[in-house]
Amino acid sequence: MSFDLAQVNVSRLLAPLDSPLLAEFMAALDEVNAAGDVAPGFCWRLQTEDGNATAVRAFGWDVGDSHGVIVNLTTWASVQALADFVFSGRHLQVMRRRREWFHRAVEPMTALWWVPAGHRPSTDEAEDRVRHLRQHGPTTRAFTFRTPLPPPGQPEDVIRSRDEWLCPA
Repeated sequence: MSFDLAQVNVSRLLAPLDSPLLAEFMAALDEVNAAGDVAPGFCWRLQTEDGNATAVRAFGWDVGDSHGVIVNLTTWASVQALADFVFSGRHLQVMRRRREWFHRAVEPMTALWWVPAGHRPSTDEAEDRVRHLRQHGPTTRAFTFRTPLPPPGQPEDVIRSRDEWLCPA
């Protein structure tokens, strides 16, 4: 059996999506999504007919004192393929500015897990993985870039650490 990597990233908004504070983020969203769609190893992303997932209602239990949450849910061919996209290009430029638009997280807001190739995870599945990660830390059920795990049945040495992605030797 082959596997894809599922990832979910949840962000708590500092202001409503249509506010001037989030205007630059919203202006960059289509470009970042388009880059992801053609990135090597990209398989699928949750989106509505608008081409993004900002209208998806999920993680309502995690809103806190924010103006709501947005969810990014994707699948990739590998941890490496996801890392190559996340830690480079336009995505990295936008990610570096996340404190301007989103609350600082004190608990994990991103979870990774392996799914059978072709599986499209639901937001309920993603919520379960984030809750599991927060309660139990990284396990085979949900892990992070800092603690990447290989697909089921693969040796541990197929995964590189986050530091290697950010600072290649």
